[in-house]
Amino acid sequence: MLNQYPDIMSVWDVSEVLCIGKNRVYELLEKGAIKGFRIGRVWKIPRDALQDYILTQSRLK
Repeated sequence: MLNQYPDIMSVWDVSEVLCIGKNRVYELLEKGAIKGFRIGRVWKIPRDALQDYILTQSRLK
């Protein structure tokens, strides 16, 4: 499913995949729930980090 997205994703991409708002993505990034990095003011999220987050959340339930 995530293979259609680039290796380094934007906040917009992540919000689209998770079906959540951009503000919620920023909250998850700030808390460290989703691993990402900033270039200037722009967050970038590795696709593998998003996959790890999804797997972690599905195991908790």
